[in-house]
Amino acid sequence: MEERIEQLRNSAQTAGVYATRIADSFGVDIEHDGSGFVLSGDTKDVLTAKDAFIALDKLSVDSDIDDTDITYLINIAKDGRLEDFLKTSDEVFYMTPSGRAVKPRTLGQRLYVDSLKQAELVICSGPAGTGKTFLGVAMAVKALKSREVSRIILTRPAVEAGEKLGFLPGDIEEKVNPYMRPIYDALSALLGQEMFERYYDKGVIEVSPLAFMRGRNLDDCFVLLDEAQNTTPEQMKMFLTRLGVNCRACVCGDFTQIDLPKGYDNGLKDAITILRGVEGIKIVSLNDTDIVRNSLVARIVKAYENAKQR
Repeated sequence: MEERIEQLRNSAQTAGVYATRIADSFGVDIEHDGSGFVLSGDTKDVLTAKDAFIALDKLSVDSDIDDTDITYLINIAKDGRLEDFLKTSDEVFYMTPSGRAVKPRTLGQRLYVDSLKQAELVICSGPAGTGKTFLGVAMAVKALKSREVSRIILTRPAVEAGEKLGFLPGDIEEKVNPYMRPIYDALSALLGQEMFERYYDKGVIEVSPLAFMRGRNLDDCFVLLDEAQNTTPEQMKMFLTRLGVNCRACVCGDFTQIDLPKGYDNGLKDAITILRGVEGIKIVSLNDTDIVRNSLVARIVKAYENAKQR
């Protein structure tokens, strides 16, 4: 069987490399005739490879594609999930000042973003590199820019990642900054450094350790709790009961990077168990197939999972 595919939107050289990789993954032959590609081979394999090309072309409309995207498309095509991928929305929901298009790149990320649009509270768990924090912060910035909320509050527990940092000098802001660096980086990328600093100085964006949430009432804001795997059940309940009028919340964490001392119950696991099925709350679980940071990260996560199972 033969199928013809028009030239991809990316450069011919890059598209050719990706085209060859997709074809090889499904055991089909590929030729370039100057304006497109011709696939030949077993009917089922050719049709699956063609669908992967269509998905690749769809991804390349608003943003550059890379090796991670190709790996993902090949994997979901082999799993029979490519049709679901093509059906779901991949709309760009935010543009950074540098012109970078922010949109979900995997089925899991699309479910996550859709949940953030629909629910008052979203709890998301997943390994490193799946975009939990970045997409959550991006949705918060989008809500602020569209005046759905009047401020953004970003928080995380100040738990040391397996190291004893000792006494940190300076005022409270200087002590907290090292723990909040990943969130600052996301905000800087999404707003530009100047705009981020302006919002921060005016109090429109607040970054605070989780301990400072006690006793507060969070109204008219988008609040994100990052690194939630390092909360205790008591801390998690304290945070969730702060949510006020016109408040949208996102809680995200990674169960493979728990830094709580031994013997402490986990607040994120506890919340997922207790709150599943509660109206207004959506729970999303991302996995290693949703990793978009670097294909190497996906292989590292997989290797650790295999070692744990053994």
